[in-house]
Amino acid sequence: MNTNICRYCYKEIQDRDELITASSWFRVRPYHYRCFELLEQDTRTIAGAWTPVNGRTGLVTVVLMGILSVVMFTTDILGGIGDLIGVLSLYPVVLRILSYFIYEMRLPKYVENKRR
Repeated sequence: MNTNICRYCYKEIQDRDELITASSWFRVRPYHYRCFELLEQDTRTIAGAWTPVNGRTGLVTVVLMGILSVVMFTTDILGGIGDLIGVLSLYPVVLRILSYFIYEMRLPKYVENKRR
């Protein structure tokens, strides 16, 4: 199965410059950045919201959740509940790692002359 197909328009994603991976309820899907904007306009409910995994917002989320996870595992702030919070805060980190290895690693960084 080819993993670099946009799940909105079903066209090929040619490089990382036009790729946005988004997650919703334990699913990670690849989109063109233009298609992701259309998808956000289509899904306005909280339950159907797709959140970007890569990009600036994804990076900030991963860093903050990684720090929270390390703090909860290395200290005894909340006891057993703190460990549970630490495990749950690893969710965005795992999504980011999956996104990189499944979708981003297979694409070139930038293609000069793209087919439109």
